[in-house]
Amino acid sequence: MIQVKNLIVSFGSGDFRRKVVKDVSFYVSKGETLGIIGESGCGKSTLLRSLAGLDRHWEGSITLGEKPVGRMRTREELLLAQMVFQDPYASLHPRHRIGRILAEPLKAMGLGAGWDKVADALRQVGLPPQFAERFPHQLSGGQRQRVAIARALILEPPLLLLDEPTSALDVSVQAEVLNLLSDLKEAHNLTFVLVSHDLAVISHMCDRILVMKDGVFVDELSQEDVRVRRTHSGYAQTLLEASLL
Repeated sequence: MIQVKNLIVSFGSGDFRRKVVKDVSFYVSKGETLGIIGESGCGKSTLLRSLAGLDRHWEGSITLGEKPVGRMRTREELLLAQMVFQDPYASLHPRHRIGRILAEPLKAMGLGAGWDKVADALRQVGLPPQFAERFPHQLSGGQRQRVAIARALILEPPLLLLDEPTSALDVSVQAEVLNLLSDLKEAHNLTFVLVSHDLAVISHMCDRILVMKDGVFVDELSQEDVRVRRTHSGYAQTLLEASLL
């Protein structure tokens, strides 16, 4: 589903040019959930934004669904992957009702007005259709993140990019959202890339885990490695020992 080769993401120019992601290569198989973990600022979210087409400051090659994509994406290419952001309040327009928020992606992609799909999109994430008339501030944090997930899925992408989807939520709500994502993945045969600094979340959701530090991958872990705290690099071991597992 994803093939990335020699990806470099940098900002600035000349003496002020700074590489955030430094020549990384990896793959994600169809139906797999790949986790990327590392400390804040190591390049995880920048990598995800490059995959989504939101960041164009990259070099190398990105292939999504066997289709090479460039920095400028066509509508067809944008439909391959959608993103769920960390903060569900900041990622939803505060002055738009939920119905408009959900219909907008379909309209933007030239797929109709979108209103006819709003009710089903809400039901899919466990929310009543009546929520279409509410504003984001009238919903709880968990409900807002469910709306964000519904917005990403309404375009029916095969690939979902998840940027710390539960870190802004209360602990009591995190498990509900993670279980929802697992159910949706199975129901729609989705492929996930999940970025987090929380190893407990990553190990619960992911088939494989890449450990990132200073813009490069320093280790790859399996669920078994996490379960028994067995790794191959000192940095990954430090993350395991600092986790809540």
